[in-house]
Amino acid sequence: QVTLVESGGGTVQAGGSLRLSCAASGFTFSSHAMGWFRQAPGEEREFVAHINWSGRTTYYADSVKGRFTISRDNAENTVYLQMNSLKPEDTAVYYCAAEGGGRDVMRHDSGSYYTDFGSWGRGTQITVSS
Repeated sequence: QVTLVESGGGTVQAGGSLRLSCAASGFTFSSHAMGWFRQAPGEEREFVAHINWSGRTTYYADSVKGRFTISRDNAENTVYLQMNSLKPEDTAVYYCAAEGGGRDVMRHDSGSYYTDFGSWGRGTQITVSS
């Protein structure tokens, strides 16, 4: 059973930083791409960042490019999201996701291939105050 547990959320002032962690278990972490998505109140869930199985390739939404960094530690089965220069519009629940199928799948198109994310954590709230 795939389990993803996010941590590191909280409230921060605009311009501040936070680091999210996602501890994964129940699957071969080092063989799967991982992603971060977010959902703001009243909005659809949206892609934030994606890292391939090895950690050598990353993708970002335009809205976070240059401010957020996704990374992974395959020895610790953990994926991270370092968020710098946070803005009030970054306020959302942030979800960790693992590549694969499921009842709730979101697809990321990197431009050269698709990656389906079908396993999800419960999410962690990020609130950025102005």
